[in-house]
Amino acid sequence: MAEAVSKFANDTILPKVREMDENEKMDPAIIPEKYGGAGMNFTAAIVGIEELARVDPSVSVLVDVHNTLVNTAILKYGTEESRKKWLPKLATNTVGSFCLSEPASGSDAFALRTRAEKSSNGYKINGSKMWITNSMEADFFIVFANLHPDKGYKGITAFIVDKDTKGFSIAKKEKKLGIRASSTCVINFDDVEIPAGNLLGEEGKGYKYAIGLLNEGRIGIAAQMTGLALGSFENAARYVWNDRKQFGSLVGEFQGMQHQLAQAYTEISAARALVYNAARKKEAGQDFVQDAAMAKLFSSQVAGKVSGQAIEWMGGMGFVREGLAEKYWRDSKIGAIYEGTSNIQLTTIAKLLQRQYTK
Repeated sequence: MAEAVSKFANDTILPKVREMDENEKMDPAIIPEKYGGAGMNFTAAIVGIEELARVDPSVSVLVDVHNTLVNTAILKYGTEESRKKWLPKLATNTVGSFCLSEPASGSDAFALRTRAEKSSNGYKINGSKMWITNSMEADFFIVFANLHPDKGYKGITAFIVDKDTKGFSIAKKEKKLGIRASSTCVINFDDVEIPAGNLLGEEGKGYKYAIGLLNEGRIGIAAQMTGLALGSFENAARYVWNDRKQFGSLVGEFQGMQHQLAQAYTEISAARALVYNAARKKEAGQDFVQDAAMAKLFSSQVAGKVSGQAIEWMGGMGFVREGLAEKYWRDSKIGAIYEGTSNIQLTTIAKLLQRQYTK
């Protein structure tokens, strides 16, 4: 699995990485139908996400959101009818998007203001979403809206919305520091009417679904960050051990540089161990919430640190846009923000530890 994804990433994605970053747009040619519907497990998806991120974290996050959030949501909470209708499309020619965040609800996700109400044929949705990944590429959106505001977050409900539905519109595409080829947009819902069959799961259970899905999704983001860290490390290590010379020697031969490389690789390996342990526990049906939070927290820290050091190791060649070093660093910044900020991860870890150690 890792070898196949790595070959695809290097042969197909790598030649397009700089162009996609400069154009701030995903090239549709990098998502061929033959790579859909493999029937593999969660850990296989994590392997794929990590391998893709070694080459381009933008492509990696598209695959991550599509698989760990969207596909998982349909598999877990969809009816048999909705699975048969949507999963074949999601496995072949349709990209999915997960619409939770809003202008006033980021870390406080359940303060959302998007509303749903029952209509004669199903439901009607009004409101807006912000920071939505895959917006431009997706045809399939899982939208969280409050069906019973009087019940607070217990009124939040999940719905399936097709991009072609009347009243659905993309209002703005964000220009970002990193993962620029990955689309991030503001989406508006103006009397968007959907059939009753587009309800995902049960009414009022949306908040539970979102929590569960994001816990799994954090392992995916952690894998994206370890892949990014590996990619930036490998890019720089090859340069300092093969090309960059100072004072008559390759820079990588200096002990000070070797110690930094050894420390960085050790930290990457530790982050990967956290990621794969969280995935293992999730697969085994064990409680993995704390493990997922630790994996995302630490891997995003390592990705930021290593990709920043890699620029310095490469000197001027790390700072220019001719290569990928500066892009890895820009892409790393999002790891501490989306699918739960680092402070949210720390809060989660601390709360779970407190339960363990409080008498």
